[in-house]
Amino acid sequence: MEFKRFLINKLVLFFMLSTLITIAVYLIGSAFDSEARFGYDALLTPIKYAALCLLPTLVMWSQHELSPKQILVRKALMLVLLEAVILFIAFTSPVIDTGSDKVILTLVGSVLVIFVLVNLFLWLQGSAEAKKLSRDLAAFQKLHEAP
Repeated sequence: MEFKRFLINKLVLFFMLSTLITIAVYLIGSAFDSEARFGYDALLTPIKYAALCLLPTLVMWSQHELSPKQILVRKALMLVLLEAVILFIAFTSPVIDTGSDKVILTLVGSVLVIFVLVNLFLWLQGSAEAKKLSRDLAAFQKLHEAP
């Protein structure tokens, strides 16, 4: 994959992560601390998390096509790194109750759910793009077939 396309994919991923992290923060916050009120600076939290979560996705960069086994290994490594990033943020944040196993398990679970959703959305997008390319190629071949 060319580097420009890789960066565009990361930008799409950033906005997808920002949205899903915002939903996760709302759900987790509502469940564990629904009375808390924050200032406007709290609105940047999902954006910061999304930016930090882009770093582990760099393990997917390759100039060559990856084999299915390489993809799976890199995705697993990426998931472990994502969990590590979120747990690092949680344990260094004064507002997240890391003394509660329930909170930690919820964070780990939310990262897994977001990881699965993002990969599902990207697969659906890629599948739709591949189908369109196949249709376009078939139409092109039909138009240019020998009489």
